[in-house]
Amino acid sequence: MKGLKNNKLLQSLLPLLVLGLALWTGQDLGQGGLETGPDEPATSQSSATSQSSPAVVEGEAYSSPEEVAAYIDQFGDLPKNYISKAEAKAAGWIPEEGNLWEVTDHKSIGGDRFGNYEGQLPEDEAYREADVNYQGGPRGPERLVYSEDGDKIYYTKDHYDSFKALKEAN
Repeated sequence: MKGLKNNKLLQSLLPLLVLGLALWTGQDLGQGGLETGPDEPATSQSSATSQSSPAVVEGEAYSSPEEVAAYIDQFGDLPKNYISKAEAKAAGWIPEEGNLWEVTDHKSIGGDRFGNYEGQLPEDEAYREADVNYQGGPRGPERLVYSEDGDKIYYTKDHYDSFKALKEAN
């Protein structure tokens, strides 16, 4: 009789233990995850953190669009791993060869003027551009385009065909 009573107690506690373990480890409990009430929006940790700027340290190297944008926003300049096209060419960079990392200490191209010739961005600004997510070899299509005062920062993943605003001051 005592064993059966303990068994019922265990059976009644088991769902609570499973739920507690799932919440503690962040596991999804079904197709839609944990249900929220009508007044509670469903949020995830990744969406909450993606809306805030990443922490960046002055004088460090960064390459992701979010980190480089945060660096420009906080310090008004590009991170230390950026050099202009002229500086890269003076170091021996030949764009057609994709040898930038071979002739520099893993630098990325950035700081040169962006013309905005297609007029896709507000035309009352002077802009600069910077490669992002560069991993050596030929330059990729990803760029940040930012106003010289740093009040506007845009990301393009497709070499200026489209832009996403990362920062737009009013």
